[in-house]
Amino acid sequence: MTARKATSSNSRSRRSGPSHASPRGRKGRLWGGLAALTVLGAAGFAAVGWASPGGGTHPDARSAPTKHAESDAASARPTHSSDTKPSRPSGSSSAGSSGSSSGSPGSPGSSSRSSDRPSQPTIPLSGPGTFTTASGGSDTVGKGNVLRYRVDVEDGLDLSAADVAEQVEDILADRRGWTADGHTAFRRVSSGTTDFAVRVATPGTVDKICRQYGLDTGGELNCSVSQNVMVNLKRWLLATPVYAKDVTSYRGLIVNHEVGHFLKHGHVGCPGPGQPAPAMMQQIKGMHGCVPNVWPYDEKGRYITGPGVS
Repeated sequence: MTARKATSSNSRSRRSGPSHASPRGRKGRLWGGLAALTVLGAAGFAAVGWASPGGGTHPDARSAPTKHAESDAASARPTHSSDTKPSRPSGSSSAGSSGSSSGSPGSPGSSSRSSDRPSQPTIPLSGPGTFTTASGGSDTVGKGNVLRYRVDVEDGLDLSAADVAEQVEDILADRRGWTADGHTAFRRVSSGTTDFAVRVATPGTVDKICRQYGLDTGGELNCSVSQNVMVNLKRWLLATPVYAKDVTSYRGLIVNHEVGHFLKHGHVGCPGPGQPAPAMMQQIKGMHGCVPNVWPYDEKGRYITGPGVS
């Protein structure tokens, strides 16, 4: 996810924006109850499920655009900020191409053919730096200040902009997402004024855009800078080792973490062993006893957070 300027979750000021909010009315597009439990090694891995949008309570505010480089990954700091210095993630939580696709190849000496084994997607290192915006839009979800956003996919990628947009919509509409604060609403648009854009791009393009704001994403990380929520294609397709068997859930973590930075939330640590990892925790650096979780709020609308980290 990103490494950006850590700011207090509860001290954000809100930008002006469209003031109307209406219930979400999309049919047949909720991610149907993906509640995954994946076992990694000797440690139990509780993956997070998807559910329909709903309400929750926790005050949150937002202000001017911020910059933050990959939330669930090693952090990078602009020279004028207090963010942590660029670093490579260590150990099994590193955010490299070590994240493998679901499934395991046949063992040595087995009769399974290599053609039967799942293959990792080919990820181009760079692209043209131009984007296609997903057409259409969504109903407003949440209550309060309506943030208009668009979804862009870099040209030349083997990704459907419409499919990416649908996934982003479902993440931002989930009742455990940022709308649970009671102040934030989202509406996807394809034209006109926008508050921010979720942009999936090659590692090279992400690096280039994030570097313009003083952030070093090193070909591996995501970032949130100004009005750009930059999603590294490598992370979108491969996730990280902890989420390698639940890439769909990890996409929720990317979006929630980076949009959280846009909303002025800073990084936090693990609240305690066995507790769900906050969405604003840099989970790629290690779980530190927490269990995997991709949502800012729990099913009862309680904000999931931990001690602040610099």
